[in-house]
Amino acid sequence: MATTVQTLIHPVFTRPHTSPISPFVAKMKQQFLSLDIPLPAMPLLGTGHSLWDHKPVEPYLASGQDEPEITAWFLDTRELWPGENILTAPGAAEALSLVSTAEQKVITTKMFIADARMSLASALLKRAFITKVLGVAWKDVKIARKGNEKHGKPCAVDEYGRPIEGIDFNVSHQNGLVALVGWDGRRRQRYSPSGHIMGVLSPGATQDDVMVGVDIVCVNERENAMTTIEQEGFDGWVDIYDAVFSDEERWTMKYDVDYVTLLDGTHLPAKDVGRNDRVLKRNQSLTCVTQTGREHTFPSELLIDAKLRRFYTYFCYKEAYIKLAGEALLAPWLKQLEFFNVRSPKPGVVARCSTHGTWGEEVDDVEVKLHGRVVDDVKMKIQAFEEDFMISCAVQGAIHGLQIPAFQKLSLEKDVLSCALDETLDRKDSFMDMQAAIIKAPEVQCPDHLLSPWESRYW
Repeated sequence: MATTVQTLIHPVFTRPHTSPISPFVAKMKQQFLSLDIPLPAMPLLGTGHSLWDHKPVEPYLASGQDEPEITAWFLDTRELWPGENILTAPGAAEALSLVSTAEQKVITTKMFIADARMSLASALLKRAFITKVLGVAWKDVKIARKGNEKHGKPCAVDEYGRPIEGIDFNVSHQNGLVALVGWDGRRRQRYSPSGHIMGVLSPGATQDDVMVGVDIVCVNERENAMTTIEQEGFDGWVDIYDAVFSDEERWTMKYDVDYVTLLDGTHLPAKDVGRNDRVLKRNQSLTCVTQTGREHTFPSELLIDAKLRRFYTYFCYKEAYIKLAGEALLAPWLKQLEFFNVRSPKPGVVARCSTHGTWGEEVDDVEVKLHGRVVDDVKMKIQAFEEDFMISCAVQGAIHGLQIPAFQKLSLEKDVLSCALDETLDRKDSFMDMQAAIIKAPEVQCPDHLLSPWESRYW
């Protein structure tokens, strides 16, 4: 059960009155709200479709098929395709030849090569997953977007642009890392006489569909966070996102803490931090006494770092959930989507020498509510990677008995590019044949009138 606000607050303290935001915070908030993210057109309640009229669903199992499974892949691009330009980076030309011309255009026009690396890796992972699940040749993979052509959720489609049943996937990338979570419903597919997979045209997803979402955050990537916190305090930073988080969520972000990590690596739990959790400014000296009587003095920067990590835990959860159906970050129901029992996972260690990073703590007991009602058909988890990254997964639908597996770190050569190559051919010839087939393949579009899974499920 979620803890109420009243039990979170020490009797000495009361909820502060909301004060007008400063011009600086207002400017930062406006910049966030001006992002190129469309607001989805959502029908109003009272149109004959109740938000909670769907019945519990059972997993769909085709006769004679294995049980459905979740795929969790992870690719680190920070050491891939070195250089300043993706067009001249060693090995990038071969990888680029394995994606469509439309994707090549998007990738090669990225301003920074780090973004181009992640975009290319994302395109490759999606194709590798579809090839693995559907058992089709790499050149026959077709990807479109559901609903909105530019912002809709990517999906596997047949030659007519119709979504293929029993498969869903989502990709996220941040600061060099790329993650994919995929759902394989193990459904039998229908094939045309030519051998192509045939999709099933429908007005939207059915109740026994499963949707997946994933998001990666890097807690120390945004310089404007520290600038804002320095000038306006941590509460000023949180208030920039008042269109995303509910009053309850923003309150606990500002005035609660999970733990504070001291410079020697010691984790002070919230009960030892005490009323220091109300501090919102940097450049202060804080002192606390633990349950064992040991006294610790530490700078308030460490407390702010802990709160910022907790803020990004909320952000990562919310992004992963709304990506289940590809909804926009500024969807009108976003503040009614709330997370309780949130705690930030303890970090792993940074990559050093030949080590590619260590996974930190995994947390999977968050509670999700929408419009005040518990969402009981969703599984979520968040896990730390290295010191600064967190990855959150969401799976919704016929999930009874399903578990979200640990992420599998992939090798670009052995696990991804090998899916595209015919090992019986010469490597160079295989790439050339594959490139010709992909470039000649016509672009497909998902029919515009298809509703997103979120709309069909709840509206």
